[in-house]
Amino acid sequence: MDNPNLPNHLYDSMGWNFDNSYAKLPQILFADAMPIKVQLPKTTILNHELLKELGLNVSKISDLDLAALFAGQNLPNNCKPIAQAYAGHQFGGFTMLGDGRAILLGEHLTPAGKLFDIQFKGSGPTPYSRRGDGRAALGPMLREYIISEAMHALDIPSTRSLAVATTGEPVFRETTLPGAILTRIAASHIRVGTFEFVAGIADEPALQSLADYTIGRHYPDLTQSPDKYRLFLQCVIDKQASLIARWQLVGFIHGVMNTDNMAISGETIDYGPCAFMDTFKTNTVFSSIDRGGRYAYSNQPKIAQWNLTRFAETLLPLLNPSQEKAIEIATELLNEFPALFDQYWLQGMRKKLGLAIAEENDTELIQALLTWMESSRADFTNTFRDLSFQMLPPNEIYLDEKFIAWNTRWQSRLKRQNLPLQAIHLAMQKVNPSVIPRNHLVEEVLASASESNDLSLLHELLKVLVTPFDYTMGDSKYNYPGAHCSTYRTFCGT
Repeated sequence: MDNPNLPNHLYDSMGWNFDNSYAKLPQILFADAMPIKVQLPKTTILNHELLKELGLNVSKISDLDLAALFAGQNLPNNCKPIAQAYAGHQFGGFTMLGDGRAILLGEHLTPAGKLFDIQFKGSGPTPYSRRGDGRAALGPMLREYIISEAMHALDIPSTRSLAVATTGEPVFRETTLPGAILTRIAASHIRVGTFEFVAGIADEPALQSLADYTIGRHYPDLTQSPDKYRLFLQCVIDKQASLIARWQLVGFIHGVMNTDNMAISGETIDYGPCAFMDTFKTNTVFSSIDRGGRYAYSNQPKIAQWNLTRFAETLLPLLNPSQEKAIEIATELLNEFPALFDQYWLQGMRKKLGLAIAEENDTELIQALLTWMESSRADFTNTFRDLSFQMLPPNEIYLDEKFIAWNTRWQSRLKRQNLPLQAIHLAMQKVNPSVIPRNHLVEEVLASASESNDLSLLHELLKVLVTPFDYTMGDSKYNYPGAHCSTYRTFCGT
């Protein structure tokens, strides 16, 4: 196999167009890194739709060479592999970190003019690995593939997964697991923690370089504004308010909302102990390490504001020469977050319930439904799915007196809009998913792939998840929670 330290022209026909702009920032922000050699690379899954969106063509590349590429053994010409430095508040405690098992190949410029990070995850140790081996197991990498593609199909901003390759080598955790490498695509991997890192070393020139670069990359309309850093903070706050509202609207629980897991671009990033809620319960926690419920479903908006406060603190030197004035500017913007979140959440909930014309009491109507759902242990996804039809299914849960009273009130509310009920329900079906990545099905897929090398269940699940608003399939195993949904636990994907 070729030496990955040398440029390789084998993949020129694919259409790679690397920019490597992040590697032009101050050296303190990254370190050179290379993927490790592995024994027997094999491509487990390849995202052909995403390949097309990136303008990449693999028709002239053999399966063997594709496996070598996605396992980091042969690298595209003109990439510049680096590991990014960042810090993070992890469960509230500050730590200096960095890409301990991820390597950024560079930024690929698509034929459409869009710039995307190309990153390997699980490709071996980097200068930031500390005592870690830098590797990843197949199960967690496939979990990220499944969930990130499901989020994309649900129209929620997310990093995406281009490929998963096995390494032919074991990874040693509590048990011995098959090793794998994920190729992740992102608008960028710049995090709140990236800014915290620079603030932590008190390097103001590097902070300004990072801020200017991030503005130019994600918010280019602000570059010429004399007030660009305040507007930058305002845009990031708005993006996060919108993102977290979208999470809440589908019952998604990230599980580890540390500041190093909040992307400045507004994408969902890092799918470790994440899961989708089945039974509606506001304090739902899935992560085995979140014993205090810091990142519970109901706390996600509050934690987002907390993380954004840490981000605002890093920008104080850029907001105003006077720290007092800078704090005043940041505080004013941060105080807007709750109202922004409520606005996005209410807009989304109105769509989920077919409320096309706003009324003053809509929030109370929505909360009344959610209160009933929690007390009745209703399934979050299926309740909204069932309401998307003019006839409710014959489910005894809908015979409850409190639901009947709410439903009568809701039906009257819909009639006041003077819109055809059929059109209202069709609109609801476009925003209320029929399927989500049900936790028991995800675990079944991962076990089959990791323990039996059987990918058939993986492909079946992905085929369903890419069309989550498809109601033509009717009732199936993909529509219902598992028997033990209330006791389901997730673990960090190490």
